[in-house]
Amino acid sequence: MGGDQGQGTVVEVAYALAWDLEACALWRPLTVEAARERDAAGLPYVVVYRIPGREVPLEVRLVSWRDHYVGLWVYDDQGRRTDELDLRLLDDQSRLLRRRTRRWQYTGPEMAEFDDECPRSVVELFPDGRGSITEAPRGERGRRLVTVPDADTRRWQDRPGFEDWPVAAARWRGLPGPVELQAAALDSGTVETPRDASEAPATCWRPPRPAQPGLLDALFRAGTRVTDGFHPEMTVVEPLRTGTLRVPSGLLAVSGPDSLSDEGPAITVPVPPGEYVLEEAQVRFGYDCEWSQGWVTRTETTAVRLRISDTPAASWEMGLGPDDDPRLLGENEIFGFDTDGATGCFADAGAWESLRRLFERHVVGGEPGVGEDTPDSMYLLRTRDEASGGELVAFATTGDGTYPVWVGRSADGDVAEVVVLVEGMPTVLRDGTADGAEATLV
Repeated sequence: MGGDQGQGTVVEVAYALAWDLEACALWRPLTVEAARERDAAGLPYVVVYRIPGREVPLEVRLVSWRDHYVGLWVYDDQGRRTDELDLRLLDDQSRLLRRRTRRWQYTGPEMAEFDDECPRSVVELFPDGRGSITEAPRGERGRRLVTVPDADTRRWQDRPGFEDWPVAAARWRGLPGPVELQAAALDSGTVETPRDASEAPATCWRPPRPAQPGLLDALFRAGTRVTDGFHPEMTVVEPLRTGTLRVPSGLLAVSGPDSLSDEGPAITVPVPPGEYVLEEAQVRFGYDCEWSQGWVTRTETTAVRLRISDTPAASWEMGLGPDDDPRLLGENEIFGFDTDGATGCFADAGAWESLRRLFERHVVGGEPGVGEDTPDSMYLLRTRDEASGGELVAFATTGDGTYPVWVGRSADGDVAEVVVLVEGMPTVLRDGTADGAEATLV
């Protein structure tokens, strides 16, 4: 496999701005000097290892220190990815967490890459010692939680220098003898000077990007046209105002009120002490209903919002809990609040325990006088702590699970609004603003 047992294996090393997964090829090759400069600057680049004379790579490594990320793919002789390692740069920038390891064990050379019937496993590790193993022998799904001690070398590894990375494929694929690296020959006409890799085709490998908020403001602008993928076109109507919420402590809680945890609310957002408007983003759509035997028009809520000021949000960020580290998130992953009862809430964090107990007494025990139901609204009920004046207003979600909290900030950095999508983010077709009504935003 590239060399005699006694002589070891020669492996060529090449650098590029990106790696095209579909073409299995370098995109914008780099000299080693250019790659070293990008490494020092924290900019993305890739390293590709090959046996001389073979088109199929042994291994591809993507490095982006600015994203706290190093990714690694190992390939087999058929050009299929067999192993993936996701490393995250944490702590004092000197150690890498082996965040996620995936493995595919193809049953024969004819099996397609990532075939549903391919046996696979995923190991996920966290800095605090938590972890999970997901195994699928042949297209099945299973999951078991494990705890791996921090001292276990599988969890952490030291950050290598630019030229100090081991060739993981040498061990994973059992290459004979020691590995001897040599620089791949470069066509001077194709070598790129260092620049932004954002122009790379969509098929190129990139560092994972957490979930993004999308055009949240458009959901609260009447006239915006959206689709949920099932109904071809839906129209945003005027937001429905559903009372106010008092937050005298100056700390807003966004959480699942049905949580049994005593650790406090999932997410808190500092806001000026005050009373703020509660709103629902709503869409109207029609469809041919077989039960009614005719055309039916419905209005449904897509998101709930606590409006802190009249200043529009200029930027959005994902609300984080005390232990949430966005450097650990994978592609399109989220942090948020959990619910087993399809319910979330906005509340005064200063009176959280009192408000949550009142919620439980009202919902579970049916105790009169401790909560106030809200009819005809996504906002279900309200509880009030008489001692502080703080309030909790619960809202329905469309199911159980984890819901992200989006915090909108003004151009000055102040909190302007807090939004929770109770449905998935609809695709915006046309914005509802006068100057952008015909602009396609898909």
